Amino acid sequence: MRELIEPISGYTDKEMYEWCLLLKNTMESTVMRKKKIKGADVDVEEPMFEPNPEAEERINNSIKFYLDKMGKGNIQLRDYQLQIIDQGVECLQRHRFLYLAMEVRTGKTLTSLGISDKMGCKDVLFVTKKKAISSIEQDYIMLGASFKIDVINYESLHTIADTKKWDMLILDEAHSLGAFPKPSGRAELAGQIIAKQKPMVILLSGTPTPESYCQMYHQVYTIPGNPFAEFKNFYRFADQYANIKSKKVNSLFIKDYSDGKPVIIDMMKPYTISYSQKDAGFVVETTEEVLEVEMKPATYKLIQRLKNDLVIEGKDEVVLADTSVKLMTKMHQMYSGTIKFESGKSMIIDTTKAEFIKENFEGCKIGIFYKFKEELEALKQVFGDELTTELDEFNDTWKNIALQIVSGREGISLRKAEYLVYYNIDFSATSYWQSRDRMTTMDRLKNQVYWIFAKDGIEHKIYQAVKDKKDYTLKHFEKDLFSL
Repeated sequence: MRELIEPISGYTDKEMYEWCLLLKNTMESTVMRKKKIKGADVDVEEPMFEPNPEAEERINNSIKFYLDKMGKGNIQLRDYQLQIIDQGVECLQRHRFLYLAMEVRTGKTLTSLGISDKMGCKDVLFVTKKKAISSIEQDYIMLGASFKIDVINYESLHTIADTKKWDMLILDEAHSLGAFPKPSGRAELAGQIIAKQKPMVILLSGTPTPESYCQMYHQVYTIPGNPFAEFKNFYRFADQYANIKSKKVNSLFIKDYSDGKPVIIDMMKPYTISYSQKDAGFVVETTEEVLEVEMKPATYKLIQRLKNDLVIEGKDEVVLADTSVKLMTKMHQMYSGTIKFESGKSMIIDTTKAEFIKENFEGCKIGIFYKFKEELEALKQVFGDELTTELDEFNDTWKNIALQIVSGREGISLRKAEYLVYYNIDFSATSYWQSRDRMTTMDRLKNQVYWIFAKDGIEHKIYQAVKDKKDYTLKHFEKDLFSL
């Protein structure tokens, strides 16, 4: 018998590795069978196939072979990661849950996988954003961990809740579970897995409470032994840990729980390991440059018409800006060349920005961030086959990548991009600071970021706000409107 499984025609080393893993998992599959034990029918878990030591050795040798070809072991964990792994193991042994509050690009994914390996885990469930799945799977392969892993996005979590037994649950970008006063659907689904399977839990986030300390509650509320377990729900938690205020919304007064007390973070300290870019030795130099383009005259005329009349009626569609919020959103869209109608349909009205990017970055490998979905269609229209939205294809080919700002700002690395180019800008300061750091690694500490703004457009105003770590709000817009 040959020692290795020979490559299948057309398969890459990664695909051969995954094929060998599938064979290994199949060989190790079990089935529940009824057996008589002391006269009673009992369900017993047994191997599905007869043992075949020669085949098992061949598969294991092949897994090692293809891992080595891909560079398995080339990832050298840094000293601080090894220290955090040791600290994390101690924390999990005491509390069975851990919060890794490690800033972006400090390697929290690899660190969490290293902790799981050192804990002797057999099956790990890693929940993240869809765009980050391939990157995490690659980290797992390169680390050469001894456990099996399932990587899934939050939106698909409901499909796997009862399919398997995991001894470790890793929740990436855990701050996305922090909605309050009611828990989000994803927080509830994660809680169901924790309640049924009782795994150890690692939460990952570079910004655990980006908007309010109260965001911590629903991240941990279903984890046994969490420091807020005594509270029946968020409202009782807030009675003690929030300065509850009233705010007026549409002539009604509602309770505002957003002013959480700093003691919330103090309560989490026994379960938290924090690590910053500064701690890791990062001295990141990010150079930003605003490039201004003049949109088509027809675009400016439409924007002015909307400002004056608050409505644009076409033959089949209507653009309505009957509130300040809608006017702000419509102008934001139009200054970048798209518009969304009252019907819900969208339309490209100006491809000037996309054409400018293609012309000025020809021959460069770039990551492009866009805000509105129709902007992606404008980019596709101009770039054609030179553009992808998939991280694997971006890493493995000459193509550029386009990502929506909110979905692309977390959990992925664009280290292969020469530049980041922003087609538009988000109102959120969090989006600004997180997305612009997608190229940073320990070995690459100089980044070049370009912002493509319309001449006399709203983007300049938004940029000034988010650079000062403030969200661009309706108050800003109403103040700026006269100068737009």
